[in-house]
Amino acid sequence: MKFEFIEELNQLKKFEKLTDKERSIVFYAENKASINHYRELISEITEKEGLQICYVTSVKHDPILSSKNKNILPFYIGNGTARSKFFLTLKAKILIMDMPDLEIFHIKRSKVYPVHYIYIFHSMFSVHSYLRKGAIDNYDTVFCVGEHHEKEIRETEKLYKLKPKKLLKYGFGRLDTLLHKKQEFKQMGLDGEKLIIIAPSYGKDNLLEICGIEMIEILLKANFSILLRPHFKILEDPKSKIKTIRKKFENNPRLIIEEGVIPPEKFYNSICMMSDWSGISLEYAFVMEHPVIFIDVPKKEMNSESKYIKCEPIEISLRNKVGNVISPEDIKNIPHIIENLNDIDSCFNLEIKNTCKNTVFNIGNSARIGGKYVKDLLYELG
Repeated sequence: MKFEFIEELNQLKKFEKLTDKERSIVFYAENKASINHYRELISEITEKEGLQICYVTSVKHDPILSSKNKNILPFYIGNGTARSKFFLTLKAKILIMDMPDLEIFHIKRSKVYPVHYIYIFHSMFSVHSYLRKGAIDNYDTVFCVGEHHEKEIRETEKLYKLKPKKLLKYGFGRLDTLLHKKQEFKQMGLDGEKLIIIAPSYGKDNLLEICGIEMIEILLKANFSILLRPHFKILEDPKSKIKTIRKKFENNPRLIIEEGVIPPEKFYNSICMMSDWSGISLEYAFVMEHPVIFIDVPKKEMNSESKYIKCEPIEISLRNKVGNVISPEDIKNIPHIIENLNDIDSCFNLEIKNTCKNTVFNIGNSARIGGKYVKDLLYELG
């Protein structure tokens, strides 16, 4: 632990010794999922725009740390003292990150330099319902997924009399990546395996806690294979049922618990996703154009004042457009529902396509839009 602490501080010192030009554009990765939202934008900025970036990460085995891209300067700073100092003393023109709650808890804006902070969403869900109050209030620019984000942010600024932020009609980088790779991995197949992905959100009433064990038993008995991808906070929660599930099904090869990113060959060749309120449900529906099965458990409340923002959250308004909502009392019927998905796919397919088109900006093209904005902003900041 002591060695790691020293190494993290040494990495920070190396970062601080860079020239102002080398530190102009900085990406910060909070967790393993961050790179999924940055990948195409980083490629656009470093390869197509030819600009250099610093990539600062709290992920020990972040793949960017071993990148061969000469325009990426990577640094690992952990999530302790070095990280706190990094934020407080940052000297950069632009910092891009997907971590909300800037200035609310321990992560602060730089106290020594007028850094321009850009926020990238890690979910397509509505700002006022899936994030805490004030989660993105202290950013200068927000890369919006769709029109719903623009409306929600402007309504929030109006309600709380906040300084208007710059809003970019951006899109969703993670969706673009999944769409671009779809054909490549779709051809691989899973040798007839009937794979179901279960993706619960985090909260005391998530589907794993309410009916997870029973649901897994029902699916395995019906000869389905399961890839369970818990939210990373579920894995860290000692009170979660994930330990019970591991022990109960440890000898069943048809249940895989995935702690990282869902392997692409599994994602693209699964026959169905089951979720509750996880943001990945929209990613799956929009990429696969299959309906998601939603288990109707209570939605976790992140913002007690969200009711004052007069915009219905899209995770509620789109629910019946991209999937089937099932009561926990009816999970015994899920195998039958899955077996009949082919019959209802044709009904949902066109609606899901139109819903995606009407919800997300610049589908397949967000990186070009974001890259140009960053380049122009860098020039504007001088």
